[in-house]
Amino acid sequence: MQNNSRTYTKIGKILKDEISQGKYRVGDKLPTERDISERFEVSRTIVREAMVMLEVEKLVEVKKGSGVYVIKIPEFTQDDTSDELRDVGPFELLQARQLLESSIAEFAAQQATKQDIQILRNILESEKKLLLEKIDDYTADKEFHLALAQITGNDVLIQLQEQLWRYRFNSAMWTQLHSRILRHDHHHLWIEDHERILIAVQKKNPALARKAMWQHLENVKTTLLELSDVEDPKFDGYLFNVNPVVVGI
Repeated sequence: MQNNSRTYTKIGKILKDEISQGKYRVGDKLPTERDISERFEVSRTIVREAMVMLEVEKLVEVKKGSGVYVIKIPEFTQDDTSDELRDVGPFELLQARQLLESSIAEFAAQQATKQDIQILRNILESEKKLLLEKIDDYTADKEFHLALAQITGNDVLIQLQEQLWRYRFNSAMWTQLHSRILRHDHHHLWIEDHERILIAVQKKNPALARKAMWQHLENVKTTLLELSDVEDPKFDGYLFNVNPVVVGI
């Protein structure tokens, strides 16, 4: 596993998913702490925290001197669609993303290692390749933003970022706008924005990284405003097309 993924939540979610998929059944004993530690190349302390996470969810029972046993199959996995998330308009979502992700980029610029920069560069190359091949796939786009959150090493920021993308892929209006974005070929402009963000992070310039991310999402917002059907009852651009005041931008 990559360094940025070495957290108890990641380990816990993988084990939870494996239980859900039937790899382990009720009554089965999970692998030893040592085996799990070696499998994911993490410390045994992190494995213990992952087990506590599963125990809190009442999925496993820790029997002292015996091991950890599955006592319940989870009802949902980490890949479940966000049925519990209410639909939000794209401009409300973009405003939230600007406020959160500009801070993430700023923090990432302070934390980034040589390996982190290479990961971002590889993702950017994947984005360019998909664009050249005219493949309708925003996976690399998502990976770029998530990678920045992972650089911070903060699990809360990582989970908030993941939730924002779940909103993104479950927004009815965003889905409607998606085909218009492709027809007008705006994706290449956003890749250029990603390059500017990467350069700022590589230079370890927090202020520049923050500004570059803010402007990137502002560019996305401007594009969506141009392509939106303002008569659509779900159109929320009028409520969120003005920048919040942010010190330092």
